[in-house]
Amino acid sequence: MVEPGEEAMRQLFKFYRRRCPAPDLGGVLDLREAARHPDTVYRTRLEASALDDEAQRVGLQPASQWRAYGLNGYPGFIFIVNPFLPSGQRFWVRQCLKLYPRKPNVCNLDAHDPQRDDVWASGIRAGKSPREPRSLLEKLRWVTLGYHYNWDTKRYSAHHRSSLPVEVSALAAILAAACGFPTFCAEAAILNFYRADSALGPHVDESELDLSQPLVSFSFGCSAVFLLGGLRREDPALPIFMHSGDVMVMSGESRLRYHAVPRILDSGGTLPECLREPSCPREAAGGEAGGEAGGHAEPDPLARGDPGASATEPDAVSAADWEVCARYLRESRVNVTVRQVAAPGEAVPNTEPPPLHQNAAAIVTQQGGYNDGDAHNHDEEGHRHSKEDTG
Repeated sequence: MVEPGEEAMRQLFKFYRRRCPAPDLGGVLDLREAARHPDTVYRTRLEASALDDEAQRVGLQPASQWRAYGLNGYPGFIFIVNPFLPSGQRFWVRQCLKLYPRKPNVCNLDAHDPQRDDVWASGIRAGKSPREPRSLLEKLRWVTLGYHYNWDTKRYSAHHRSSLPVEVSALAAILAAACGFPTFCAEAAILNFYRADSALGPHVDESELDLSQPLVSFSFGCSAVFLLGGLRREDPALPIFMHSGDVMVMSGESRLRYHAVPRILDSGGTLPECLREPSCPREAAGGEAGGEAGGHAEPDPLARGDPGASATEPDAVSAADWEVCARYLRESRVNVTVRQVAAPGEAVPNTEPPPLHQNAAAIVTQQGGYNDGDAHNHDEEGHRHSKEDTG
């Protein structure tokens, strides 16, 4: 599979990125069937005590029921097979599509239209006619929360920051604590929105000031092939399936490993089974997707930080909202990667905020960064300093 003189990571990326003929996926590790790979996979013990109540509040199964695995030869890498409740997945998908693209959060659409229309409202209108232009929701590629990553300088700035949603911080803290990082403090998140022909080139996440804390990553929607490489681009990579709800925690040595997403799998227009539960979200009052004018209704209690709120409440996501989300997920994938930027007591530098009109082309074609097959050729170089989510 690897040609002489070509880096192993790059060659494997090209193999799984290939469209015609489609690659054989028989060699991709599926951790839902971990027992079939005893030489590669081992069960990991989690710190699950006292987490069950908090886990359910953010849409997770009781921590004692999670299935977590490590990989031989990849110290610090932990894979948790979909620990989310179905209602929890629906909640997080709705948050990512409806609430998080709103200002003051930053997204790729700002470069084209700083006064852009509401992304969610355009998603509601989409799909009613095959001749309609793509909605803003379909054009959404990334969103940054908390400390906003600067794609040009590859740095964070104390001057360029908004509040990290409390529910994101709570979810990441629970996942990190279960994996042995009880002091993890979520300070930034990058959301990536993948369409069927999108890819993420080989890269290493190393822009954070504190690399001793892990990357916490979770995804929803279409399955994908994830490549976990080594500390050098020349090192071989392991292909792994990532399915809806799966969680990856990269710490220690694995925190600085190359990784990539060469392929989003065709779902055949259907939702993942874990999102096709018979119990449907209740209709919201009024019956529209999030209220009038595109859903500028009050955020749910969990997003507001109400102590007793839960992502698993029956009406956390209305049926109308879920209709928009489900239509999107049939051919898309959403990934969230949460990170701690600085060590406790360490100040994030006060650098100048990025220009209001960042160069959109430079952002989406960043070497090793996000690539949209509709509009951009994939860059296969993936320099070590490039930055994007973990998959």
